[in-house]
Amino acid sequence: MTMKIRIYAFCLALMLVVAVGCEDDSVNAPVIKKELSKDPLDILIRENFQEPYGIAVRYKYVDRYVEGDKRVVPTKRELVEPMLDFLQDFWIEPFMDVPNGEKFFKRYVPAEVVFIGSPIYNNDGTITLGTADAGARITLTMVNDIDIDNEGWVFMQLNTIYHEFAHIVHQNFNLPPNFQQISPQGYTSAGSWYTLDDLDALNRGFVSPYATSSFNEDFAETVAHILFDPDFYDKYYVDEVCNGDAECNVRNEGRAKIRKKYSAILNHYTQYTGVELLKVRDIIQDKLN
Repeated sequence: MTMKIRIYAFCLALMLVVAVGCEDDSVNAPVIKKELSKDPLDILIRENFQEPYGIAVRYKYVDRYVEGDKRVVPTKRELVEPMLDFLQDFWIEPFMDVPNGEKFFKRYVPAEVVFIGSPIYNNDGTITLGTADAGARITLTMVNDIDIDNEGWVFMQLNTIYHEFAHIVHQNFNLPPNFQQISPQGYTSAGSWYTLDDLDALNRGFVSPYATSSFNEDFAETVAHILFDPDFYDKYYVDEVCNGDAECNVRNEGRAKIRKKYSAILNHYTQYTGVELLKVRDIIQDKLN
């Protein structure tokens, strides 16, 4: 037998072994069917979030949802349903009620929403109020502090929700053209943005100190403030009458940059998602009032 024939025979025998092994696995492997939870809370999530929108809400603490060097407090079970109602009212319904909103929401909503009872405490002394993981998961924090009559808590949660959902837009459609060139000198870094205050951010052309940390965070923060902040136009859009006041002029220069970002973002959403962001804002503001 020649070397070539020996090799062929060996390969044929190997193929037969692999084929038989695969066949045995497929025939004998048990079919595992996981029963649906009969927990009333799980049924509520399944019927109102998972089945209509494909959103799996994770309210039980699982350490894989938080990096090992972070510290968190789990969500209290009795607060899960009120938080679900909050999401339905302020996140899902506003998109469902505008043209193209339902199509956009169902197509790009993340597959998972994770509830954390506390903020995510970081080693550098900062806290994280939410995360978005490659468009697949949004993590919402401070659920244990839920209080829909507390404006501070409501605005913080809405900022987080809209901010993280906005990340999914730029992850799929990039940033608006030339967005990075609007205020290029104003950016700080992920590790130093918290040394600024709101006025510092405005002077640089940003809606918040965190927006200065990167182009993507600037985009997401601006979208969030457009949607949730009742005073957006007074604070960030309309110029003050300065009468020669130099500090006032600096603030207005910052507003001019924010106006450019505002227009770029609205056009970007309309072009790529078919959603008019200001119509979503109108619904949210009506709910807040």
